[in-house]
Amino acid sequence: MVAVQEAPQDTRQRLLEAACEAFREEGYQVSIDRIAARAQVARQTLYNHFPGKDALFAEVIRHASQSILVTLEGDGALRDTLLAFAQAYREKLLSPEGLAIFRTLTAEAPRFPELARQFFRQGPATTRKRLAEYLARAMAAGGLRRDDPDFAAEMLTAMLIDYDRLRGLLDLQTDLLNPAKTAQVVDAFLRLYAPEKDMP
Repeated sequence: MVAVQEAPQDTRQRLLEAACEAFREEGYQVSIDRIAARAQVARQTLYNHFPGKDALFAEVIRHASQSILVTLEGDGALRDTLLAFAQAYREKLLSPEGLAIFRTLTAEAPRFPELARQFFRQGPATTRKRLAEYLARAMAAGGLRRDDPDFAAEMLTAMLIDYDRLRGLLDLQTDLLNPAKTAQVVDAFLRLYAPEKDMP
């Protein structure tokens, strides 16, 4: 019986999933060998896809961010698009996996400052930049009141996760993903930035 060879893209995805689990459970100190074993591949196979652990970690973060940002693509209704973004953002960052990765990075930042900066660039900075670009287009089209889109993006992302992430990290709460709250935040944001013609 001839073995079916796995496509390189499938192997890469398996490596990313294994790395995400390893970083979440064991921290950044986890060895390349442990990640390769989790993915059920040889160490050299991992190096065929990623030059090192830092590159693998960066790709885990980039991949997670991209799954959120895809919600801002297309030409759907403003509220629907922001709601889809908000749900994906909260699910990714407030999930047990998201909290664990954040906890790991916060702990490791003093020892690995460049890793922390890379995480910030690949994750929060990229997300806010893309959200700001989307909000700027909505402001230019008259869907939102004209204002500083960078500040608006920063405020929206903070409203979506700030307090709930503290609840998860410090109070160890697990009931963080409330769809009603997500909609409540988006609607409050839309009222704040309602076009002047729509304001009472």
